[in-house]
Amino acid sequence: MILNTDRKTIDDYSIQWTQYTDNSGYYGSVSLLQDIFGPLLPAEFLKGKTVCDIGSGTGRVVNMMLDAGARHVIAIEPSDAFYVLMRNTELRKDRVSLIHGVGETLPSRGDIDLVVSFGVLDHIINPLPTVRAAYKALKPGGEMLVWIYGYEGNRLYLSLFLPIRYITSRLPHSLLAMMCRILCVAADFYGVACRILPLPMRSYFLKHFMKLAHDKRVLTIYDQLKPAYAKYYRNEEAISLLAEAGFVNVRAYHRHGYSWTVIGEKAL
Repeated sequence: MILNTDRKTIDDYSIQWTQYTDNSGYYGSVSLLQDIFGPLLPAEFLKGKTVCDIGSGTGRVVNMMLDAGARHVIAIEPSDAFYVLMRNTELRKDRVSLIHGVGETLPSRGDIDLVVSFGVLDHIINPLPTVRAAYKALKPGGEMLVWIYGYEGNRLYLSLFLPIRYITSRLPHSLLAMMCRILCVAADFYGVACRILPLPMRSYFLKHFMKLAHDKRVLTIYDQLKPAYAKYYRNEEAISLLAEAGFVNVRAYHRHGYSWTVIGEKAL
């Protein structure tokens, strides 16, 4: 069942991902994919594998994994971005299966090597049905890897931006996009200052944000301010997200001190 807030989030992403459709540069690179995987999984693992991406948006992660050598990718997207996803994977359609639906509609295939979901589960009020669907779709010994917002390392950020998001999540796209372009100027100055001073979120700015092209930095800010719902996970909550669905050997990596990459295995 899709809750009202989840439906609004899907509708918001229908707007976002039909306006911001380009995935070029570092933003869509295997280098960034490996940065998200961190020490938990080498990108080379994908070679020859059947994988699934839950919440594919415009196909950025789908193409990242194909570039890394995945044999076939199942891509799931519930919003109108599905049609952008179709266009952005058209040249590789023989290696991509598309599902226009929510993550919990993933068929229980039992033959998938890896399921990933980046920046999606933290926008679902109850992500457990989606994680359970991923578990059923994996083959024994298969893995699920998710990237989610972290609470640790973000307390100052949350104290400033959560009140702002209450307003920005209700703004029309054109007004919010203009606001994000202005905020990006301030963020760029902050990023430059991080090269000199040990400021909060320094690692994130130097190792991720400032490596993005300008339009992708604007998109990153938009992505923070638009969602109707976002959960910032504590370490134990990040582990429980997979463990409660039956995954074993669950490990978490505190990526750049502001988010969690979490991986777990389906028991043999």
